Amino acid sequence: METTILFDMDRCVGCGACAVSCQDQNDLFPERGLPAIRRIYQIEEGGGPSAPIIRHISVSCRHCEDSPCLIGCPTGAIFHEEKTGAVRVDQARCIGCRSCAMACPFGVPRYDADDLMRKCGLCSTRLQAGFKPACVKACPFGALSLGNANAAQGDREKRHLAKIVSSVREARTQGT
Repeated sequence: METTILFDMDRCVGCGACAVSCQDQNDLFPERGLPAIRRIYQIEEGGGPSAPIIRHISVSCRHCEDSPCLIGCPTGAIFHEEKTGAVRVDQARCIGCRSCAMACPFGVPRYDADDLMRKCGLCSTRLQAGFKPACVKACPFGALSLGNANAAQGDREKRHLAKIVSSVREARTQGT
């Protein structure tokens, strides 16, 4: 299964509802040394004579099919859950070596006060009960959804190709 949480930057307003719901669902308390699993970043685009555009990015585990963190883990603490497709961590097997963090291209693995890795588990208990992950359910603007990463990439490519074709047609119309 290739299930992951998909993110649409054009819909995200940076409200943080996804991050708060994740903390609530996973009983994460930063003051107790438990790191946030989902984080929100702001990126400023533009500048110069025009006003800058602020974009927001909600980041968490991508639940990669060929998970570099899983491959990099020397103890087998990281595993694919068959039913949900989630990439999970068994903290009892984690030795805090940070090999997973070095292998992950997205900087997802986080470490708690006991130096054990924590990451998104795709709310697998919610998925198995037929519910959406907490962050997806909490997003008021639909920036997060649950789906297949490969299918989503194909849809993005089709949308971008349609924009290119439309631009070329418009340029031809204006040029004649």
